[in-house]
Amino acid sequence: MTDLADLCRHHGITTEYDDPHGEGSRPVPEATLRLILRKIGVDPDGAPEGPAAPQEMQVPEDGICHFPDWLDRAPSWGIFCQLYELRSARNHGIGDFRDLAEMARIAGRAGADFLGVNPLHALFLGDPDRRSPFFPSTRSFLNPVYIALDDLPGHEAGDLDGEALRAGDLVDYDAVVPAKLKALRAAFDRQPFDDDEADFEDFVKRGAEPLRRHALFEALSLAMVAEGHGSGWKGWPEALRDADSPEVAAFADRNAEEIRFHLWLQWRATRQLDEAQACALEAGMRIGLYLDLAVGEAPDGSASWSGGEVQMTGLAVGAPPDVFAAEGQYWGLSAFNPGTLRKLDFAPFRDMIGAQLAHAGALRIDHAMALWQLFLIPEGEPASAGAHLRYPFSDLLRVLAQQSRAQNAVVIGEDLGFVPPGFREAMQAANILSYSILYFEKEDDRFRAPQEYSPTALACLSTHDLPVLERWWAGEDIALRRKLGLVGEEDSDAHEKGRARERRALLDAMRRAGALRGRLPRQKEMPREVLVAAYRYLARSRAALVGVRLADMVGPQAPTNMPGTVDDYPNWRPRAPIDLSRIATHPDFRAVTSMMRRERRRDA
Repeated sequence: MTDLADLCRHHGITTEYDDPHGEGSRPVPEATLRLILRKIGVDPDGAPEGPAAPQEMQVPEDGICHFPDWLDRAPSWGIFCQLYELRSARNHGIGDFRDLAEMARIAGRAGADFLGVNPLHALFLGDPDRRSPFFPSTRSFLNPVYIALDDLPGHEAGDLDGEALRAGDLVDYDAVVPAKLKALRAAFDRQPFDDDEADFEDFVKRGAEPLRRHALFEALSLAMVAEGHGSGWKGWPEALRDADSPEVAAFADRNAEEIRFHLWLQWRATRQLDEAQACALEAGMRIGLYLDLAVGEAPDGSASWSGGEVQMTGLAVGAPPDVFAAEGQYWGLSAFNPGTLRKLDFAPFRDMIGAQLAHAGALRIDHAMALWQLFLIPEGEPASAGAHLRYPFSDLLRVLAQQSRAQNAVVIGEDLGFVPPGFREAMQAANILSYSILYFEKEDDRFRAPQEYSPTALACLSTHDLPVLERWWAGEDIALRRKLGLVGEEDSDAHEKGRARERRALLDAMRRAGALRGRLPRQKEMPREVLVAAYRYLARSRAALVGVRLADMVGPQAPTNMPGTVDDYPNWRPRAPIDLSRIATHPDFRAVTSMMRRERRRDA
């Protein structure tokens, strides 16, 4: 084991990790170490060869991301929303790219410099229930379900009943996805182009083999589902699991028009997303759309089927055991193979980042620590059997920075959870903004004052995994975790008492900062003044950007996602309670955005 341990250290694989209960360290199983070594192309029984994995996070001179001069002079703000939650009188039960354009106009007119949305990655058209935007089939292509049907030349209103799909308070993916796909196919069959077919052909040419393979995967996935197989390639007949097999080539020959349809879907989605970005900039935003990048991809999706050895099959991304999860966390996502990335001069990573920044002025990288290391778990094993694998930090940073500068795009790194020592300092040196959440910006029972926030950060009240302020104030997130059995009775009781202390501490902090003045009315519900005061508190912080959550102002108040649940809670389904046309005049929207304009003036 000594030789194996030396070999692992040479290649940046941890052989132990801290016990969450403070009882020393836990060794990583030998089988895990050997599996990871084999996956990165190293003989587990051989001697260390080649350069050792980096021990320090070195930021190269050409690894500095874009940071606009105007943002350095005057901190700014924007709005976050979930695209699918937007409600309009013309969409088909799920927010679409035309809704995104209209929301960008509303936000821009209100003074926002960006509009952030959930990941727009392609999911699984053949299995609508696989709806998490953070568990995509691929991160390099878009979800066609967001295409606005009424912006297509071949669409006819009678193709589907939009009113029925719009009726509920939750997105009905099982109804919406097949209905929209059928309508999209009808529009394609009827009139796929106006006078823009040449643009489509150029798009396909530029997308080259990666785009063709994704379209082929989409066609195969739907065909397999129709035959009773799974939407992911691991549930297909053996001969079709290899993208280069003769059987796959024969399918492609027989289904050329179906593949062309999926190429057309990506073209239409790309054009509509670009139009939304143009609307954002025309509305006065200086950043525009702010997209989100998931940390990995589904192990049975387009990326792993199309990319060959670029994806590390047999290993899943997760988190090691800690005080919050004694057995660790198994996220189930596949990750890039660092050895293959090097062989390909990081082209897959470069293309993936470029695919996001081609349509946006900012990019949030979920679990940004993946630039340095990932916790990898053998498939079928508990998370406690995993180990950290070091990634080529400097090389990845260089590619990310090149793409950022080429597109004049701001980069934000979500750095929550376990953050390795020195990581935030390296992010700062690379002009990558960190992520500061008010709920967590505390020292014991004291909330950090605005002047204690980092100037190289994006500050917000909460994220998609956390409650809106009114629900947090009422402790409804604690009650829901108790109800779902995610937290025991004793701990839930303690959390409720802790929340009462947090409410008092937050009020004290806001008053000290001058963000809240006067007496609050005696009432059970959160006074509306608290919402404005909380965002004023963040607006007065040193953070370069502040994100205002649309759901805080106009709803939905129901949690977006309850971590630790799959079917017990309707994750990624709650819809806004009001139409887009009423957002700009909503009293909370007007109160918060007018305050943000005053506190973070563009001409400051």
